[in-house]
Amino acid sequence: MDKLSLTEGLDFRKHIRKIIHVDMDAFYASVEALDHPELRYLPIAVGGSSKRGVVAAASYEARKFGVKSAMSGRLAARLCPDLIFVKPRFERYREISQQIRQIFFEYTDLVEPLSLDEAYLDVTSNKKELDSGTILAKGIRQKIKEKTGLNASAGISINKFLAKIASDINKPNGQKTIPPDEVLDFIKKLDVKKFHGVGKVTQEKMYQVGIFTGEDLHQRSLEELTSLFGKSGLHYYRVVRGVHLSAVTTDRMRKSLGAERTFNENISSEIYMIERLEHIAEEIHKRLKRHQLAGKTITLKIKYSDFKVQTRSKTLHYFISSKDLILEEAKQLLYQEPMKDSVRLLGISLTNFNINSPQKKIKASQLRLPF
Repeated sequence: MDKLSLTEGLDFRKHIRKIIHVDMDAFYASVEALDHPELRYLPIAVGGSSKRGVVAAASYEARKFGVKSAMSGRLAARLCPDLIFVKPRFERYREISQQIRQIFFEYTDLVEPLSLDEAYLDVTSNKKELDSGTILAKGIRQKIKEKTGLNASAGISINKFLAKIASDINKPNGQKTIPPDEVLDFIKKLDVKKFHGVGKVTQEKMYQVGIFTGEDLHQRSLEELTSLFGKSGLHYYRVVRGVHLSAVTTDRMRKSLGAERTFNENISSEIYMIERLEHIAEEIHKRLKRHQLAGKTITLKIKYSDFKVQTRSKTLHYFISSKDLILEEAKQLLYQEPMKDSVRLLGISLTNFNINSPQKKIKASQLRLPF
């Protein structure tokens, strides 16, 4: 593909939509505090335990101590000695998530859920026939509060990339709008670590080559960015110019499906590992069947006793969904090389599914101002 086709349409004004990103504030922890008033204003960690578990979510009171999701329960308890661990209740979280999603559909049919607690909404055209995305977002947040008792934050801008960044700016219980005439100034002042999709490794690499802000990124050519970051270079080249072409998709394709287990005691016997993998494969099979999916790429995740994580993947020539085939492929990945240490967690995931996601296009003529 030539340079012209890669960079065409880089005037973001040709691709303006009205996108709202709604993100519930500390969702799991907030639900627990809602259902158990005695937990309100206390440091809560959902999931995990002080011994072996992992934190799934933390209240803002706990976050003040540095507790965050994906952190080991032991470390969380060390950071916050008064931390209260609460067992997750995913059925309850799904129930409230469905209530929130119904509110979204009162405003638009173009809703793309990302998880139980966040979603994109395209309100370029909307059921309320309002021109202002800012007013729509305020109404959505107010309705969520009235219906569920929970707080939500929102970001409003011309595309999904900017809306997601904006939703984090005035958290908790706030919103931020980035209108078209402020897009480029906003991006240029933004620290690259705030760019959605820039993880710690990429952030460090950018810092090492002198890219600290959107302004620094904007000054780099497509050739430089592609050389430094491969295929992602084109993405950075576009978004720093305000262009992000991804549409809100109502039938968002699941990118992966998996399950994992953390063990009460570290295990070193492959026989015991196979037993655990059998249970994980059974769970994945049930979920694949429920979603009518099959995948070609299988990944085995291994977390060792020193918390180092290793993944082993294999792409097949055919789709699989049965427990027996999943287990067989996982066993081959397990035997691929010797274990480096005893194991505290095993997981299996499938990707490269047998479905495609339709893209819904929004014409420029559908755009209604102001923001």
